[in-house]
Amino acid sequence: MKASTSGSSSAAPAHNAPLPPPTSSSAGRSSRIAPHSHIKGLGLNSEGYANVDGAGFIGQTNAREACGVIIDLIKSRKFSGRALLLVGAPGTGKTALALAVSHELGAKVPFCPMVGSEVYSAEVKKTEVLAETFRRAIGLRIKETKEVYEGEVTELTPTEAENPLSGYGKTVSHVVVGLKTVKGTKQLRLDPTIYEAILKEKIVVGDVVYIEANTGAVKRVGRSDAYAASYDLESETYVPLPKGDVHKRKELVQDVTLGDLDVANARPQGGQDIMSVMGSLVKTGRTEVTDKLRREVNKVVKGYVDQGVAEVVPGVVFIDEVHMLDIECFTYLNSLLESPMAPTVILATNRGNSLVRGTTDILAPHGIPVDLLDRCMIVKTDVYSREEIGKVVQLRANVEGLKLSPDVVQKLAEEGEKSSLRYALQLLTPAYILARLAGRSQIELEDIGEMNELFLDAKTSASLITDASNAS
Repeated sequence: MKASTSGSSSAAPAHNAPLPPPTSSSAGRSSRIAPHSHIKGLGLNSEGYANVDGAGFIGQTNAREACGVIIDLIKSRKFSGRALLLVGAPGTGKTALALAVSHELGAKVPFCPMVGSEVYSAEVKKTEVLAETFRRAIGLRIKETKEVYEGEVTELTPTEAENPLSGYGKTVSHVVVGLKTVKGTKQLRLDPTIYEAILKEKIVVGDVVYIEANTGAVKRVGRSDAYAASYDLESETYVPLPKGDVHKRKELVQDVTLGDLDVANARPQGGQDIMSVMGSLVKTGRTEVTDKLRREVNKVVKGYVDQGVAEVVPGVVFIDEVHMLDIECFTYLNSLLESPMAPTVILATNRGNSLVRGTTDILAPHGIPVDLLDRCMIVKTDVYSREEIGKVVQLRANVEGLKLSPDVVQKLAEEGEKSSLRYALQLLTPAYILARLAGRSQIELEDIGEMNELFLDAKTSASLITDASNAS
């Protein structure tokens, strides 16, 4: 393999050489970058037409506008019993579209992605996997007015005493917690069980918390924005200093899912319930989530919804490679779609006519039985053009904080058109590592050339294996 060269005559560093230390500009807090973190929505204008490059989306104009119509149907509650089916070649934005639909429905809407092949397990029934995913995608927003102590933690001092149960060691007798708001400060002397909850929540001085006066439940809201300039290893949520008195009555909004309630009732954790308004439902002695338990949870949830205490927030279930489900799963999926509390269901596939799994003679479009297809509104995604691939590459580079020369963008666009968009995007970070090893802060064309020597795209590797087989 040829060694990469730079403008100077010095030899390029080896691939296994240690990376140079990060510069001062990059030494700030960093967070994990997800593959679709640049997607913020569908990028539609007020009339429902797609902006050229809107909300992080490049291309797929027709598909985005079609999904916009689906959003209107969902918000007007006229999409029940139906599903959205995205069809297109791999790497054409099907997952991004599903995520964008979730963003358009709201920030607190649960988004539960899964792959069709996940249902095949020796430990759990196939239909149970689908049921659990659907339950996790149905949110519940509970509003309660509670007596709480709220503020920024200014003091956290546990006080120890001799253990009364033995002559050795000490135990925490109480904990002193200082809380501060805009209006004043207050010092609390709390039970040691609350100190255990504080440790469990990993609360430290500078965090904004609230403590329920009746139950002693402790909730960490975030880090005080007074510490926003301090260095932190992990991405942190900063919140302003609470207003009013430390001791107050406050309306609390808790977001959980039906899946959370199922698990809380099947395997009680003891002590604090997942939320006090559901305390009457939580019973001991459960060992597994059963259909009977789910019906009990649904019954109580419906009662609280009727009283106006709780609000159901239907989320989004995204099943990629839906053709991997079998006839049993498709039949169960039909029944789940008819549920009165069903979430929005988005399916995706890259298959044409294929055999429905679990059968020997049923050939159907996309490998999906016709009775389920009749419930689907089908949206097609298009293959990206070279220009669109170049825009996506530049957008991802901006999100990841990478500098590209203009020639690199063009080269990666050509690679994406020849192989796939995903392959072109996968070359970005490794090429940046090579650039740093060479002492550069910008990815150059030679880094991409060396990437093509180190790695192969799927089409090239398959062709090499085929040629080797034919030669032998």
